[in-house]
Amino acid sequence: MDPFVKFAVSEACGIVTLARSGAINALTAEMIADVLDTLHDWERDPGIAMVVIEGEGEKGLCAGGDVRATRELALAGRVEAVGAFFADEYQMNGLISSFPKPIVALQHGIVMGGGIGISSHARYRVATLDARFAMPEGAIGFFCDVGVNALLYKTGEARALAFLLSGQTVGAADAIGLGLADAAVPRAALGSLRDRLIEASVAGDLDLAIAAAIQAEADDPGVAGFCALADTLAPAFEKPDAEAILAELRDLGDDGDPGAAALYGAIAGHCPTSVVATLLSHRLARRQRDVMAILRTDLALARWMALRPDFAEGVRAVLVDKDRRPRWLPDRLADVDRVGLDALLSPVPAQAER
Repeated sequence: MDPFVKFAVSEACGIVTLARSGAINALTAEMIADVLDTLHDWERDPGIAMVVIEGEGEKGLCAGGDVRATRELALAGRVEAVGAFFADEYQMNGLISSFPKPIVALQHGIVMGGGIGISSHARYRVATLDARFAMPEGAIGFFCDVGVNALLYKTGEARALAFLLSGQTVGAADAIGLGLADAAVPRAALGSLRDRLIEASVAGDLDLAIAAAIQAEADDPGVAGFCALADTLAPAFEKPDAEAILAELRDLGDDGDPGAAALYGAIAGHCPTSVVATLLSHRLARRQRDVMAILRTDLALARWMALRPDFAEGVRAVLVDKDRRPRWLPDRLADVDRVGLDALLSPVPAQAER
């Protein structure tokens, strides 16, 4: 077993603990493989009635996948290893989504990218009041993956696109408004909630007991300000393409709308290919409306995006050299390879999943 993920059983509750706190529990290939194997074992184990997913460390549940390691694989030309990483991660996301026993994810602190993937697909998602959610992939030349579109197609398109395209960080109230969490609790209540969930694992009516445990610790998350802003900007996000969306946000910002101006600034600084890929894949997901189909699309896109120069350059600029000055190729939305993206975003057959 990988030392960065721990597994335990208490009563009838299986507990997955991400234990790479020095990297905010960023997911390695080995961690993902161990989670997959253990969940498959627990799925068949009659002694396990439910599962809790949690993370060690003060900073958060999970900051995402280990994109530095993936970048190194891509730069070394290890194409199959790159594809295998994403195939396993998305298989894990799909298993969590379809798991026949209740999974409860405890979302504390930073919950970003792959952190959303490993938690928000669970049957029950409990965020701490100080949790911070984001899909910042556009800043590193990638796209919003991990099946997040299977969650966000259920909310308003303006909310979903504002969150995905901007990469902006939102709190617990907005995570609930987006459908990434169900309830919020104070950080100090996590320990008692965990104890209540373990006690619930041996209850006769398991789902009722889990819901009661969560409700006993739940607190008011406050106002979902980001969602409210996105709702007011719905006409902008109804535009047919990325250029038109950005133009509308820019014009609204020039007319004195600070929220539109902030969203414009965030999106305009992202990789152009990432912006287009994220927009098109989300709109496709609204037609697919099936988590496994959406994850197959994600895998096809990931295999293409991770091998493009923009991914290596984006990770360099944000996480390696940290100069925050990426040079995108192409650097204009008008020059993005729409033909290549359209081919990738055609319906992906089930046998292409791996």
